[in-house]
Amino acid sequence: QVRPVESGGGLVQAGGSLRLSCVASGSIFSINAMGWYRQAPGKQREVVGTITSSDRTYYADSVKGRFTISRDNAKNTLYLQMNSLKPEDTAVYYCTQQDGFDTYWGQGTQVTVSS
Repeated sequence: QVRPVESGGGLVQAGGSLRLSCVASGSIFSINAMGWYRQAPGKQREVVGTITSSDRTYYADSVKGRFTISRDNAKNTLYLQMNSLKPEDTAVYYCTQQDGFDTYWGQGTQVTVSS
């Protein structure tokens, strides 16, 4: 069963850093496209960034230059390094794992940035 599991969220001051992790399972991780999304209170879920099986990345304009997505295929793990965090980055962050035509979502991890 495909089931990504996020970790690493928490409370951080503005300007600080956090690294989120997502352990994937139930599929051949190395060929899966993966992604990070977030949803702030009262707002729609939005894409943060994605990474293909060949390590091609995409970032939303709002995080470009501050966030970095990477993957370790040996550990079946996806990362989101978040630097220069802003209060507007506060949200629940979700990992997605694409297996064929299906996309699987993790349960989310809370990131709170205080001003």
